[in-house]
Amino acid sequence: MRIGVFCSGGDAPGMNACVMAVVRAANHHGHQVVGIKRGYQGLLEEDFFLNTAGQPVLTLRRASVWSQFGGAFLRSSRSDEFRTEQGQQKAAEILRRHDIDGLIAIGGDGTFQGAVALSKFWDGQIIGCPGTIDNDLVGTDYTIGFSTAVQTAVEAVDKIRDTAWSHDRMFLIEVMGRHSGYIAAYTAIATGADAIAIPETETDCKGIVRYLQHLKSQGKNSTIMIVAEGDERGGVSEIIEHLENEGCPYPMRTVVLGHLQRGGTPTPEDRRRATQMGAAAVKAILNGQTGMMAGTRDDQCVLTPLVDTFASHRTIPPSVLELLHEMTG
Repeated sequence: MRIGVFCSGGDAPGMNACVMAVVRAANHHGHQVVGIKRGYQGLLEEDFFLNTAGQPVLTLRRASVWSQFGGAFLRSSRSDEFRTEQGQQKAAEILRRHDIDGLIAIGGDGTFQGAVALSKFWDGQIIGCPGTIDNDLVGTDYTIGFSTAVQTAVEAVDKIRDTAWSHDRMFLIEVMGRHSGYIAAYTAIATGADAIAIPETETDCKGIVRYLQHLKSQGKNSTIMIVAEGDERGGVSEIIEHLENEGCPYPMRTVVLGHLQRGGTPTPEDRRRATQMGAAAVKAILNGQTGMMAGTRDDQCVLTPLVDTFASHRTIPPSVLELLHEMTG
């Protein structure tokens, strides 16, 4: 059996570990892996990862140490051509021509939507692995890259806090999360932030300012607020205006972490989960499964229909929201 693997959409730390696991698991059972570069666009252009003999085979020797590196050695991209039925039919024909029997797609909701669309024109098996820092996919407790993204954000906030304290300022730090406040929530808890703005809850700027005024009256000279980029009030530039209008007692500065959160050496937790999921994806294909995502729940690998993973966004557990309410204003 020949199993194709690719990364698609935004890169996430741990994608390389997932690919490595796919290669090791497939080789262990006597099967070949074809590494497809640059996601769906690379598939359409037949851009494969070649071995030393120029063959489109991803060997264990090439991928054996990939787990320690961030980014995506197979590269990643988005493809306008693949969004069309003509592009999907072309991709299916390429997969057939290269005798690829199964496909493992590592990415987020857009990647999985593409996989479902491809299955209408290709009768091979497709399994997804959740590779996105947002942690917003239904069917898994954690996604590949989330742990590292939070670690990166926490390290940045710890450094910014030193400057906030030195200059008696409030810093609003924007983290990624267009539809999900997971990174913001876990970063706020880990850093002891004083306020937070996330899409899952209404951001009451007037109430936040009242809380900040209370902190100021108690002698707190600096504060930190974590803002998810997808908050209903907007990003840090919009929220700082609301706080100023409500009479924020601190001079404010903003920091946007942006794509910094996508890079860096993956944490041991991301490497472990990525390895679990990659191996589970291969097992699913060998067991005849298709149209499923290999995720983890309670540290056990589980399969969830791809269509269910993006039908809605995974919500932050009530226990985490309650903790945030107690810890922040």
